[in-house]
Amino acid sequence: MAEIVNLRRARKVKARATAEKQAAANRAAFGRTRAEKAQDAAERTRVDTTLDGARRDP
Repeated sequence: MAEIVNLRRARKVKARATAEKQAAANRAAFGRTRAEKAQDAAERTRVDTTLDGARRDP
């Protein structure tokens, strides 16, 4: 015999799993500290100024 499944409970379990996947993706994308963001911005500006300083005038 097959196991009896409560469809409402199964939908809730599936929704929780989907929400957890989305939360994990959001944590990876947006879960950086202010210091990490500032460090990345400083690195970007340092690279930009280095490249601009090495540019030759035509």
